[in-house]
Order: sequence, then C-alpha cells, then structure tokens
Amino acid sequence: MKRIIPLLVCLFVYYGTAFAQSFSKTLKETPGMVSYTFRNQFAKDVPGTLDKIKAMGVTNMEMSNLFGKQASEIRTWLDERGMRCTSYGVNYDDLANKMETVIQNAKALGAKYVRVAWIPHKGAMDLAGIQKAAADFNKFGEQLHNSGLTFVYHNHGYEFQPHEKGTLFDVLMKETKPEYVSYEMDILWVFFPGQDPAALLKKYPKRFKLMHLKDLKKGVEGNLSGGTPPDNDVALGTGQINLPAVLKAARKSSIEFFYIEDESSSAEQQVPQSIAYLKTI
Repeated sequence: MKRIIPLLVCLFVYYGTAFAQSFSKTLKETPGMVSYTFRNQFAKDVPGTLDKIKAMGVTNMEMSNLFGKQASEIRTWLDERGMRCTSYGVNYDDLANKMETVIQNAKALGAKYVRVAWIPHKGAMDLAGIQKAAADFNKFGEQLHNSGLTFVYHNHGYEFQPHEKGTLFDVLMKETKPEYVSYEMDILWVFFPGQDPAALLKKYPKRFKLMHLKDLKKGVEGNLSGGTPPDNDVALGTGQINLPAVLKAARKSSIEFFYIEDESSSAEQQVPQSIAYLKTI
C-alpha cells in the first residue's frame, strides 16, 4: 500500500498537469494567430502588437508579413516574449524569384512551414492555371524540402471550380507530390465556395498540415471568386460554419498547427470571443 500511494500521486500529478495544459477537448494547445489579423497594428508597432497577442494567451504566430522589419528582429522580439513563429507566409513571386531570401527569412524566424495563399490568375481559375500551379508547387516544395522546410498552399476558394466528377482542387491535390507539397486549410475559403471543410479533411486526411480558423457572417452567400468583404469575418461560433464538426475531423487529420485569422475591422474585440468559444468545444 505504501508503494501504491506514491504511484497514484505521481499519476495524478502527471495527468492533472496534462489536463491543465490542454486548451480544450478538441485542441491540445492554444491556437496560434495569423499576423494578418492585426496587420494595421503590426504596421505601426511590431513589439507592442506581439504584447497584445501574448496577453490573449497566444504564443504561436504565423507571420504573413515582415512589416518592414528584418526577420531576425522579429525573431528576437518573439524570443523575448516566449513566443514562436511556426509558419511564414510569402507571395508566389517570392517563391519563383527570391527563394534564397524566403529560405533565409523562414529560418531566421524559426518557422517550419512556408505558406503561399494566392495563385496569380485572371478571371475564373481554369485547368491550365491549376496544372501550372501544381508544377510550380512541386518545384517550390522540393527546394524548400531540401532546406529543411515544408511548403504549404492555403486555399482561397477559386480552386473549387467544378471539374469532371470533382473540382480543380482535386486536380491540384492529385498533381502535387505529397513529399513536397502540403496544404493549409482556410475553413472560410472552403465553406464560401460551397464545400464542406470537415468532408474535405476526411477526403485528404494526410495532406493538410495547418488550419486557419475563421467564421462567415450569417446570411452571406458564397461564390467562387475568392473574395468577400473583410467584415464578413465574424467571431468563431457566431457564423455559418460548423466548428465542432470541423475540429472533430481535424483531430483525425495530420494538422499540426491551428491559427485564428480574423480580417475584420472588429478583430480586437472578436478574437477574445473566438478564443473563449474554442475553449467550449
């Protein structure tokens, strides 16, 4: 009995600590934040904005911009606050023509993932555009892989044009190499063009590594344009997307990091609401 009691105490401490550190029943860690959420604040004061985000309990950043600073500067500010950058967002041209700079910045930030969120195109996306992007993504992904980084593409809605028995997004998945190309699911930009984020996760459980948590204002109708006014972003749990279903599917996928993104002018008020809501799921 004397031996059993200390063992029970150790188990209680271990599992009690693990439970205390769990953010919610569906998310082990507090979600990260996409810097674009606070783009206007970051443009004026990077360290001060990081302080605001840290005060919300968020320590993981996806930097979608360097805001005129050096990557090494931002890394120093993150380190000083016990924060980290796990994903670095760049544009298509950077990957095509400035790969060495992208790699240097990503490593300086400490990021694991390099993300692009837009395929240049005019009018509706077509098969030729998707096939060219797939070939480019394989090339970008191999270069990043060889430097110890992982390439991810962030969907934006226009990729879901119907094609044969599926969509152009299915073509993109089929023609990109899993060893070099992964994906970041933006759930709003899956839902907006009429798709089901949970179903897409179940269809491709191993391809998605990152997720943007967003919600779409009730009453807003979607389309395949890849665009909607920023103020159609609302606090999580107050819009149209079934977040519990999405997160349940995400638990069975290969997603490593979740990030809150709120593009609206009310982000400072809505983000705390979103964090509080996620804790209830």
